[in-house]
Amino acid sequence: MLRRSPAPPPEPYDDRAPRLGADQPITREGIPMADLNPFIAGLPKAELHVHHVGSASPRIVAELAARHPDSKVPADLQALAEFFTFTDFAHFIDIYLSVVDLIRTPEDVRLLTFEVARDMARQNVRYAELTITPYSSVRRGIDEKAFMDAIEDARKAAEAEFGVVLRWCFDIPGEAGLESAEVTTRLALDLRPEGLVSFGLGGPEIGVPREQFKPYFDRAIAAGLRSVPHAGETTGPQTIWDALTHLRAERIGHGTSAVQDPALVAHLAEHQIPLEVCPTSNIATQAVAHLDSHPIKEMVAAGVLVTVNSDDPPMFGTDLNNEYAVAARLLELDERGVADLAKNAVQASFLDAPGKTRLAQEIDAYTTEWLARA
Repeated sequence: MLRRSPAPPPEPYDDRAPRLGADQPITREGIPMADLNPFIAGLPKAELHVHHVGSASPRIVAELAARHPDSKVPADLQALAEFFTFTDFAHFIDIYLSVVDLIRTPEDVRLLTFEVARDMARQNVRYAELTITPYSSVRRGIDEKAFMDAIEDARKAAEAEFGVVLRWCFDIPGEAGLESAEVTTRLALDLRPEGLVSFGLGGPEIGVPREQFKPYFDRAIAAGLRSVPHAGETTGPQTIWDALTHLRAERIGHGTSAVQDPALVAHLAEHQIPLEVCPTSNIATQAVAHLDSHPIKEMVAAGVLVTVNSDDPPMFGTDLNNEYAVAARLLELDERGVADLAKNAVQASFLDAPGKTRLAQEIDAYTTEWLARA
């Protein structure tokens, strides 16, 4: 049960889409959460819905752009800030793909992965399931085994240096069709890296039926991978039903439209099927019109297991700490309520049982100590 703050209702919130590529969390005027921000910053956290390339901060992008001066992406941070100001979702996709094009060698893959972990460590993220789209890299010519070696080398180095435990979700870019599904499945099963735990489906939902990917998810699940497709972000609740029915989803990426179907909400709550909710992303992509109408409130009220995540954080001008502050305001949570939200992510993760216990205990110990000092 999430604990709500006894504070009065919050002031109006500026929910305009943030500038793309902000390297620090946005200062959002109107959120009366200033006292919670230090608590959130130090809170041990897990993140379940965050994309590999989408986590490249301007600092990382600038370094990659300097490596590849033929790219249209500027290496100067000031110029990069202007370049990373997107006008609509289509422009965001163009910018995203321009960053994907900077990932050309195994060394680029290793740099990106390791530096993403560094940024996570600064937010006290202890565990993250990073969504990787290997098809995008190997079709650009990166050797398949070298790609796997690069992410694994970065994963091990990040855990040793930063204490961040990374695991992988390999996802199919749905817009690339069944060819990408076949390649992603083969890479996941034939070259399976040690850190791989789950199998996903991303990209646009409109015009990309979930059921066509059933054979690939069946193969992945049979090999022991967990099913975590995106669904119901920009389409209706039927897409979520399709993900549950055809892809045997154990968690749902976004699931924003679930609240449009009371039977679906009841099913998610009864079976405790977690939703990976990304509030700022939903506003930036216009999946939700206004933050104060975000369905996270209805999801929690109905007993759905909700986790909070950052999706493509620098590209949407946010980070996980900011997403917790946003969720705390929307749900009117106090410190213990925020800690419970953090434990939801631990519960919904694919971390092993001892790891879940340790991280949950760390969250509890931190919260108890914080409140005792307060």
